[in-house]
This record gives sequence, C-alpha cells and structure tokens, in this order.
Amino acid sequence: MTGATDIDHAPEVRVERDSMGEMHIPGDRLYGAQTERARQNFPISKLRFGRRFIEALGAIKRTAASVNEDLGLLDAERAEAIRAAATEVMEGELDDHFVLDIFQTGSGTSTNMNANEVIANRAIQRLGGEVGSRDPVHPNDHVNMGQSSNDVIPTATHVSTLVAIDRELLPALAKLRDSLAAKADEFDHIAKAGRTHLQDATPVRLGQEFAGYAAQVANGIRRVEGARGALAELAIGGTAVGTGINTHEEFGSRMADGLSSLLDTEFREASNHFEAQSARDAVVETSGALRTVAVSLTKVANDLRWLSSGPRTGLGELDLPAVQPGSSIMPGKVNPVMAESVLQVCAQVIGNDAAIVVGGQSGVFELNVMIPVMAHNVLESIQILATASVEFAERCVDGITANEERCRRNVESTAALATALVPVIGYDKSAEIAKRSLKEDRTLRELILEEGLVEADELDKILDFRAMTEPGLV
Repeated sequence: MTGATDIDHAPEVRVERDSMGEMHIPGDRLYGAQTERARQNFPISKLRFGRRFIEALGAIKRTAASVNEDLGLLDAERAEAIRAAATEVMEGELDDHFVLDIFQTGSGTSTNMNANEVIANRAIQRLGGEVGSRDPVHPNDHVNMGQSSNDVIPTATHVSTLVAIDRELLPALAKLRDSLAAKADEFDHIAKAGRTHLQDATPVRLGQEFAGYAAQVANGIRRVEGARGALAELAIGGTAVGTGINTHEEFGSRMADGLSSLLDTEFREASNHFEAQSARDAVVETSGALRTVAVSLTKVANDLRWLSSGPRTGLGELDLPAVQPGSSIMPGKVNPVMAESVLQVCAQVIGNDAAIVVGGQSGVFELNVMIPVMAHNVLESIQILATASVEFAERCVDGITANEERCRRNVESTAALATALVPVIGYDKSAEIAKRSLKEDRTLRELILEEGLVEADELDKILDFRAMTEPGLV
C-alpha cells in the first residue's frame, strides 16, 4: 500500500480516455479524464469546494461502497478499497486532487466525477494496479454504483450544510449569545438614555439593551435550527431524474441510515425524490435563516459602534477592547474593528443569499442547474458567520466595559424624562418644561422644582430610573 498521493515512478503525463476521447493528465494527479476536461473548460475563478463539501462527498462514496456490498452488488475487495480511499477523501488527505471551479456544470457532475476518479485511482493504487487503468476499480461502474451526479451533489450539499450548522455555526452563535447575556447581567444596574430616531427617548438600562442583543442571537439559533428538518432529507436514491433508475430500491434508505451512523447526524431518505432533485428549497430556506442572522448581527455590531463612538465627541457610553492601532496617520486612534469585520461578513452573507435565491429559481423540470454555486455560498455563509461570531464574542463583547458616568450624565440631562411627568402635570405642561430644558440647557428636575410643580420627594419617585425602565415598579 502506498502513501495517499504517491505514484511510484509516475510519468510526467499519462493518457486517459473518457467517452469523448483521450486526455493528457499530469502524472502525479489522481483525477482522470473527465476532471481534466472540466478543469480546462472552467478556468473561471479561484473558488473551490471547501473542506466540508469534500468531506461529505467522501462520506457518500464510502457509505455507497458499504451499501452496495451489503446488497450483494459489489465484491468485498473492491468495496474495501473504495471505502479506504473515500475515507482519505473524508479526512482531507486527497484535497489537492479536487481541482475544479465552483462555476461549472450546473448539476455538479464535474465534481462528482472528480470524486469518482480520485477514489477509483486511489483504490487502484491500494490494490497494486496502474493508475488511470480503471481496473480493477472503475469510477463509474464501482465508485458511482447506484448513484448519479443529480442525486449525489444535492445530497452532499445537504450533508455538508447540516454538519457545518451543527458543528460550527450553532456552537458559535451560542457562544455569542452567552457573551451578550453575561454583559446584560453585568450592566443591568446602569440606567442610560434610550434613543429612537437617533433622538433622546425615555430611559433604558444598558443591561436591557444587551439582553435584546442576546435575544436576537437566540432567535437566530432557533431559526437556523428550524431549517435542520428539511436539510436532513437526502436526494440519494433518486439517481438521474428522481425515479431511481439503475439503483436498488433500498439504496436510498440504506444510504441515509449509513450516513447518519457515519456522521453522527440524523438523515433520512427524501419523502419525494422529484422535489429533492428538481428543487433546492431547503437550501433557500437555510440561507434565509442565515441572512436573518446576518441582519441581526448587523444591528448588534452597529449599536456597539455607535455606543462606543468618540471617545470624546461621540456617545462614549461603552468602551470596546482595543485590539489594534486604528490609523496609519493619527497616533493613538483606536477603531471598532471587530464590529466592522462582523458588518462585512454580514454583507457577504446577504449577498450570498441573493445568489442562492436566484439559484433556487433555476430548478427546471427534473433538475436544478445552479447547485454548485448554491452549495458553495451556503457553506461559506455558515463558515464566516461561525468564525465571526466566535471572534466577536471573544475579542470584543467579552471585554466591553461601560462608562457609567457618561451613561448617568446622559440620562439625567435628557428632556425625554418629561414623559414620566405626563400623568402628574399633563402632556402640554410636560412639553413646555421639556422645551425649556433644551433651550436653557437645564435639567427637568431644576425647572420642575423651580416652578413648584411637584414636591421634591414625589419628584424623586417620578424620576426613579429603575422604575421608569420597569413600569411594574411604579
């Protein structure tokens, strides 16, 4: 048995054939003629399928070998060689041999064949054969047995997306939620000016604002979890158009069971294979949830930027951790860079969603023909949201401190406190006092006591900030 990518005495170039003729393949590559043809046809970008997607392809091919062996359709020697090669694909040992652009055939056939050829040639290596010979393991007849690109690539999309959600995104969002919730508790005692329309409003507690942020992230978790059910349905078993031609009637259900066991995630055969292959609605739904998370995080990140603005000429109610110098020309300047990073991630996720929506509209008859870009975008959105959430929590939220003096000064000076006087002195008089407060730059308390409108002890109760922020205490 040779190493994962070693081909002893490999020629500089070898010749392989597909149904369209001969192709020259770099001698040290495990892919074959169809992959090389696609590599030449689609030199569009530098975008490639990521680790999660390649892992899912390996898992599908490994599971298919076992299912076909159990069904008596594949002999034990070939099945074991395919499983071993597919495991290497799962574990990332053969990633260098997955070379195709995202922007390719809309079904992802090229990438399915990339996997079939790499796994077949690696299995041939393991069995002591000649790479490129298709003997004793054939990429179509053996590695792709019972499958079609039209059910493999949708299945790989669902598998990789669900695994990425469970292992990356949900834990990351939970971490950010908990960080925000901890700050909500820490800042619960701090009264500050509320703001609506960017203008002063009645008081809130800083902890209440952070509890709102934590709730936004918690709701995002719920929305993402809501997409799990649709993603758990797998197209595998439908083959070319959803009818299951050239596959065993039990193949789809056995594949779902095998993948569930292998990846410790619950999958099931699609209830309707025609829907599973002709539409990508589950991916559109998932991307919609990710877009909503991005919108939520945009609000949180922007609020933190505004609340920490200054430090002298802005709101200055929060101090964000200083993680790097903010300017190449202004000494001592520190910017809210972690929040800015989150905003850019959110913009990318929203853009990815737009492409996914367009892709979802491209299901024509029995197949959607924009699967690769949809798969790439949803996985990128998950990955960057997960990473940004963890970094935002650890490098920003956890280290936020409150400027309590600035918060106190702001809340005591806002004319919006007049709202609490309305039940006592009426709306018109309250409005008059509020306008005088702004014009004369004096506090409401001063003016009310000066005019003798309310006794001092009663005024203390009316202008109790805690009571204002919890009306039930009044």
